[in-house]
Amino acid sequence: MTFLNVFFLMGSPEGGGDGAMINLIFLGALFFVFYFFIIRPQSKRQKEIQKKVSELKKGDKVVTSGGMIGTVNTIDEDTVLLEIDSGVKARFQKGSITDVNPNKNKK
Repeated sequence: MTFLNVFFLMGSPEGGGDGAMINLIFLGALFFVFYFFIIRPQSKRQKEIQKKVSELKKGDKVVTSGGMIGTVNTIDEDTVLLEIDSGVKARFQKGSITDVNPNKNKK
């Protein structure tokens, strides 16, 4: 017999129903760890960014997802016109803004 045949023919030991319960508990604990350490903080940060973008006003300093840093010049329905350097302006979608007023709380 090959190794695979032996492996597939092996059954659970007599009275070994506890292994399934331990596996379910482990999967449940794994889900909670992912939720509290990855999913929840990320969704909280996303809501915070959306709130900042909705309250955007002229003169705010923003960072885009491409790494461009600029000052808001005009705001349209779905886009903003950023002044990247003196006399250099570029239009970006509001969804590409990742931070509003960076370093505002830092001194």
